[in-house]
Formats: sequence, C-alpha cells, structure tokens
Amino acid sequence: MAQEAARRVRFKNIATQFVVEDVIATAEYYRDVFGFQILGYFADPPVYAMVARDGVEMHFGKADARPADASSIQFRRVGFDAYIWVDDINALFDDLTASGADIVEGPVKRVYESTEVVVKDCNGFVLVFGD
Repeated sequence: MAQEAARRVRFKNIATQFVVEDVIATAEYYRDVFGFQILGYFADPPVYAMVARDGVEMHFGKADARPADASSIQFRRVGFDAYIWVDDINALFDDLTASGADIVEGPVKRVYESTEVVVKDCNGFVLVFGD
C-alpha cells in the first residue's frame, strides 16, 4: 500500500547541502566562478547560504568545528559530490575557463555518451557538469 502511494508522488527538485567553513566565501565563489545567484544568507553571522542558477539550487551550511588534525581526514580518490546537467557543455567550459575555475578535467566525452567538465570548488568539493 505505501509503495503504491509513493509511486503517485512526483519528486520536483533537489538541493545539495555542503558543509563548509565559510558560507559567505563559498556563496560568493559560486556566484563569481560558476555564475550562480546568491539567494540569501541566514543568521548573523551567517551560518547558512543558498545559491541558484536556472533550475539548480545549492545550499551551504557552516561547519560546527574544524578537526584538530585536518591532515587525518581521508578523501575518496574517485567520484564526485554533485552532478549538474547543462544544455551546452562547451559554452560552459568557455565560461568556467574565463572565470578562473579550477578545472580538473574536460571537456571529455565519456563511454556513456555524456561530455563532461570536472571542477573543484573553493572547498575541494568536486562538481561534474555534463550534457
């Protein structure tokens, strides 16, 4: 019964939430480098920020504390933190190049027929843009 009800509900959208040290610097980076619009900051001093570009919305929450020994944190070697579909990957690549984005790879055509550009943001999160 619950499974039948769940099938009738349509998911509408999703927003990521990355935990970051500085929500203002992160939101401004997404504005200046990736072309997002800052939707707002919350609390004083800000502990939360929201940005959007077209149908993509991303949220940033302030980290509670930085680990005493950040060198002990292990990051994965493969994968990404967010995948964003775009309608013109080559134009986006030109925009990212002009804005000084940290481009890790691309544009590259994958075996699954998507052309992708991989970037790192100011916090080290990996974003993949694909068409």
